[in-house]
Amino acid sequence: MSLFSRTPKYTLINIRKKDIPEGLWSKCEGCGQALYKKNLEENLKVCPKCDYHFVLNCSERVNLLVDKDTFEEFDADMGSLDPLDFKGPKTYKEKIVQDQANTGLKEGVLCGKCKINSFESVICVTDSRFIMGSMGSVVGEKITRAIEFATKNNLPVIIVSGSGGGARMYEGMFSLMQMAKTSAALARHHKAGLLFISVLTNPTMAGIMASFAGLGDIIVAEPRALIGFTGPRVIEQTIKQKLPPGFQSSEFLLEHGLIDMVVARKSLKDTLSSLIGYLS
Repeated sequence: MSLFSRTPKYTLINIRKKDIPEGLWSKCEGCGQALYKKNLEENLKVCPKCDYHFVLNCSERVNLLVDKDTFEEFDADMGSLDPLDFKGPKTYKEKIVQDQANTGLKEGVLCGKCKINSFESVICVTDSRFIMGSMGSVVGEKITRAIEFATKNNLPVIIVSGSGGGARMYEGMFSLMQMAKTSAALARHHKAGLLFISVLTNPTMAGIMASFAGLGDIIVAEPRALIGFTGPRVIEQTIKQKLPPGFQSSEFLLEHGLIDMVVARKSLKDTLSSLIGYLS
């Protein structure tokens, strides 16, 4: 008993757990691996373990694809109105102001003239952070103007789509009109014998996919991107059938002929410049 009653020769010290700064780690949505953010960004936001491609915003896309200091933005100050005076849990105006503050963007697409490995081009990139990259009047107008600029100046067009929102229903029919307007501009571009490359990223869905995103002379997609019109759950409930695994993935659509290429992010810029060189 004396063994347990003796005064210990050591003192217990309460050591406070060091505070770990927030935002240093990300969890991979593909494999669940914890990834150090700095290393992830150095790898172009691609998981080194499972090759899952994280979503990029429009500025990151431009930096990835465009030669340094060559991007000249079009229509930077164009902003949306509220033609329907839309009201819900949040009004449309409140939603726009909120997303402008959160993203630093005026609208959900970035368009401009640039060089890609020295090839002059016009590029448009939608941003899923801004009302899911959906196409309202301003997004449609900016893309249409960019295409028309390219047609007038005999330049190829690259549109990088990452929209899960399709047509922006806050604007009703005004939004749906953009599908026809952008498609008509691309038809004129094609008639002029000029190149349009559509780049599909995760997710590209609904009205975006049903209009300009599906009209590329060459359609390129990033690996494992979700691509389609309606989500799988809605389709299954409608047709009362079980769908094949991954039927809306880039790889499935490549196998069935809807797209032309699946290209890893690190190879995307060189692939685009090679296509421009071969086909323009």
